[in-house]
Amino acid sequence: MSTQPKTYLTPEEYLTIERQAAYKSEYIDGVMYAMSGASFRHNVVVANLITELVQQLRGRPCRALPSDIKVRMPDSRKFFYPDVSVVCGDPQFYDERTDVILNPTLIVEVLSESTAGFDRGEKFQAYQQLNSLQDYLLVSQDKIFIEQFVRQERERWTYIATVGLESSLTLPSIECSLSLKTVYDKIDL
Repeated sequence: MSTQPKTYLTPEEYLTIERQAAYKSEYIDGVMYAMSGASFRHNVVVANLITELVQQLRGRPCRALPSDIKVRMPDSRKFFYPDVSVVCGDPQFYDERTDVILNPTLIVEVLSESTAGFDRGEKFQAYQQLNSLQDYLLVSQDKIFIEQFVRQERERWTYIATVGLESSLTLPSIECSLSLKTVYDKIDL
């Protein structure tokens, strides 16, 4: 996330600007933050995740979505672009434009040096407001390591760390599993 805030905007003003913009910006409490470009490694990990989830979800009522769809927090003061999200059942949209979802079941963020603290802290706290969210993954792009948070109750999450190419993790909310060998395919570490 960029540290160069713009002037205060309402959620509606943000969406009007964002929907016409040539680049993506997230929105936090009235301020737009331009997103920086992702690294090659980051994009390969995201592509691997999307490919694997799409294959496992085929024929089921869940959809894996890439980072071009926004997720709105219930308070309407935050809009984020997760690297990967999964929506199960009928997607709920912010408005008729269908570019902002309200009900992701799974969210994945691929970490970079500049975003890791935010993704673990303020962003995860915001995501926890989503009643639909059941699994949150933080995927390292610099080592074979995935942190998983699984919702147990409204305010209680279980933390699971998965390490190493021979490991895999289960995503109970969407009845899928991820092999780290697949997630990190074609990544030189």
